[in-house]
Amino acid sequence: MTTGKKNTLGVAMFAALAAALPFLLTNDYYVSTLILAFLNAIIVIGLNLLLGYAGQISLGHGAFYGLAAYTTAILTTTYGWPMEAGLVAGVLLTVVTAYLIGIPTLKLSGHYLAMATLGFGLIVYIVFNESIELTGGPSGFVGVPRLELFGFAFESDLSYYFLVAGVLTLIVLLSLNLIDSRIGRAMRAIHTSEKAAEVSGIDIAAYKRFIFVLSAGYAGVAGVLYAHYLSFVAPSSFGFHFSVTLIVMVVLGGMANVWGAVAGAIFLSVLPEFLRAFEDIETLLYGGILVLGMMYLPDGIAGGITRLFKAAMARRVPHE
Repeated sequence: MTTGKKNTLGVAMFAALAAALPFLLTNDYYVSTLILAFLNAIIVIGLNLLLGYAGQISLGHGAFYGLAAYTTAILTTTYGWPMEAGLVAGVLLTVVTAYLIGIPTLKLSGHYLAMATLGFGLIVYIVFNESIELTGGPSGFVGVPRLELFGFAFESDLSYYFLVAGVLTLIVLLSLNLIDSRIGRAMRAIHTSEKAAEVSGIDIAAYKRFIFVLSAGYAGVAGVLYAHYLSFVAPSSFGFHFSVTLIVMVVLGGMANVWGAVAGAIFLSVLPEFLRAFEDIETLLYGGILVLGMMYLPDGIAGGITRLFKAAMARRVPHE
């Protein structure tokens, strides 16, 4: 089976599972949790492309997420923009900002790039926090209208779930195809050795900028959907802690693996809900699970599942 057919089959199976999940859950709270998990997965896929394939570290993706959320929230609520225009503006501003930020920062690498994007994230957080008249300040921005597209209102959690699941499925398919394209091969070459890639004629700056902007665009898509789902945005949702959590999702799910990004995002988004029953030791258990995951799943959740599958298949094959 070719890689393209494998990707199509994998996406089809994921879409079928996502379509069945809400009917297997007992209440709307779990559906709401999955919506937020899927939104995180959209961001983490972009960050996985940037970190896992291109080898670029960003600690500013929480800021891109928030920038899109606040943009559509303010434009549609304060200024009365049409919903469709607010959504496009939120994603577009995020993409343009990433492009401008990428011009100076992508000349850096390693820890320097991480620090530069961290600085950008802190600046954006301060703006959200201090621009009280525009953003609502620390208390947040309330009254964001529920999503309505071309006359259809996504009023129920179930309808919003299918929208977000559909967007996530499309982004998974897009990302898998991107990895198998000329762009994906160039990104892997840059990750392996920038000098060797440059000698091969790869425009390193252009490819770095492209993947950085694309990953920010994914965060922008998630951001506008987030704002119109919760009808509320606050600076605390997009700070440094969230950006670090996104990186952990990438690593725990599996570097350079789109399905790993989905698995890591969903696992770490849902995990706190299972740990709430432990109250006082919730944080301790959360940290312990992360440590064990890093120790015993060096290739991430996706790598662990792949190894188990291969081992199971090997046992089924009779030895000659």
